[in-house]
Amino acid sequence: MTQSSLMRTPVPVRPDFFTFHNGEKASLPFSRAEYDQRLAGLRAIMAEQGVEAALLTSMHGVAYYSGFLYCAFGRPYACVVTQDRAVTVSANIDGGQPWRRSADENVVYTDWQRDNYWRAVRDVVGPAKRIGIEGDHLTLAQHGKLAEFLGAETIDIAPATMTQRMVKSVEEIALIREGARIADIGGEAIRDAIRVGIREIDVAMAGRDAMEVEIARAHPDSELRDSWVWFQSGLNTDGAHNPVTTRRLEAGDILSLNTFPMISAYYTALERTLFVGEPDAASLAVWEANVAAHELGLSLIREGATCSGICEQINDFFASRDLLQYRSFGYGHSFGVLSHYYGREAGLELREDIDTMLEPGMVVSMEPMLTLPLGTPGAGGYREHDIVVLGEDGPENITGFSYGPAHNIIA
Repeated sequence: MTQSSLMRTPVPVRPDFFTFHNGEKASLPFSRAEYDQRLAGLRAIMAEQGVEAALLTSMHGVAYYSGFLYCAFGRPYACVVTQDRAVTVSANIDGGQPWRRSADENVVYTDWQRDNYWRAVRDVVGPAKRIGIEGDHLTLAQHGKLAEFLGAETIDIAPATMTQRMVKSVEEIALIREGARIADIGGEAIRDAIRVGIREIDVAMAGRDAMEVEIARAHPDSELRDSWVWFQSGLNTDGAHNPVTTRRLEAGDILSLNTFPMISAYYTALERTLFVGEPDAASLAVWEANVAAHELGLSLIREGATCSGICEQINDFFASRDLLQYRSFGYGHSFGVLSHYYGREAGLELREDIDTMLEPGMVVSMEPMLTLPLGTPGAGGYREHDIVVLGEDGPENITGFSYGPAHNIIA
């Protein structure tokens, strides 16, 4: 074929977006009735706020209403909900996987022309003039694209959808219980791996591997990703989210064990203070004070209590021990669709500025932490973390791994 004849060959039209039903629908973490219930709740929010369509763009928003947890990698994703449709919008790089893992419809947009994502969104939204958005997630740049392609008024529905997520269903609580159980398995593997001379990373891998093996066994249809461990020693314990390093454990070290099994985007956690060998007297005193604060906090989590009220009483306890100045963050938070890089139900954190009242169906942690700087007797970071389910019959601690000096001094 000559070059001229090649140039005259018609080029197939490449679509801006299309559907790709490749294979059968996957088993999702929740039932069809669960997703219907969530969508009904969202549509009630939309009706109350006069919104014709909801454009959910965060990982947690999309996953909560559709079951699909996206991996953005520089591309935008969405779940568009109207009163009669629920459609995930995904990039062509993901193939048919988003359709298989979406409870309802899916539309795939192509990369060949800029802003095909917005063309796909516009097609689903239709002529809607008031659109609900997640104001805490949609960037200024994407908000500008929304105005350009949709020309609609936007209403921030993120506070309302967060409030919906704060009260868990029976199915959600069952999955959270499984996460707490598997977090304990990771904790046991970590405790068994601790010895003088081992690196933090080696201990962390032991815990992560144990959890992933159990998730694969107990939840074979789930997405096996994102479970992790933070295991910190010595100075590295001063921050709750400090990364794992290659530091080798030494006799007398304070340790912080943190396991996070992720089952289908649902976060749970186990966090414990340990020592390599007997702690000195100052360290033991701080540790015992933090354990006492932890137990006080657990006793305060009950229906009708407020987040700020719980915080105030633990603050008073630490102040009476002259330790309040070493407290490093709030005393607990909600659980559900969240991770260290997506999601947060900020209205259910145990902090001074949150007045939310606890009610059945909520799931919160109790996790006091004290950080004493180098040069201070008892220097290091101390933290205990349990998960409490507020059930119809009262609060239930679903964390089983023991805490305190009687259990977590490693000879």
